[in-house]
Amino acid sequence: MNVVIPVFSGVEELDAVGPFEVFGLARAAGMDVNVRMVSCSGEAVTGFHGLQIGGLGGLGDDADCVIVPGGAWVGGREEGVRLAVREGVLAPWIAACHARGAVVASVCTGVFLLHAAGLLDGVPATTHHLALEDLRALGVNAVADRVVDAGRVLTTGGIASGLDLSLWILEREFGKDAAGLVENMLEYQRQGSVLKSAV
Repeated sequence: MNVVIPVFSGVEELDAVGPFEVFGLARAAGMDVNVRMVSCSGEAVTGFHGLQIGGLGGLGDDADCVIVPGGAWVGGREEGVRLAVREGVLAPWIAACHARGAVVASVCTGVFLLHAAGLLDGVPATTHHLALEDLRALGVNAVADRVVDAGRVLTTGGIASGLDLSLWILEREFGKDAAGLVENMLEYQRQGSVLKSAV
């Protein structure tokens, strides 16, 4: 499974690094997982809290699973996710990955890039609790579950829920014992609920 995490200026660092750690540990444990971070240009980006993220490749077209982080949405400024939506590069790429059969998931306010990609029509979705009303205002069926699994579209609540999302994806792909192994390696206990939708 090729997991690709696209990052952008203003990305919330843990939204991206949390899933990267989970899938990296899965690979170290012998699971058939590759994970990498990419950017639109393949160049380094600066996260919301100032972390410099370098060594990135370009977007590519080989993702089996795309994890879209959020960032800087709640402040309302034209940065992070809002800027990424306006620039218009990531959303079409996300849509193309999904059309090729990839699972697409968002962490926190990355859900707004999934919306821009046209992936939330008739699909329940969640995001950071401070952005749920913004999601509802777009006509999305916004729910407050920690992870929402609608098949090939998954969404999560705020920031640290990316760990729960990634562990759930591992459970779906490799089974409960494999996900539990990584959970134990992280010394983390999954939280909240997973809403499974038949969509």
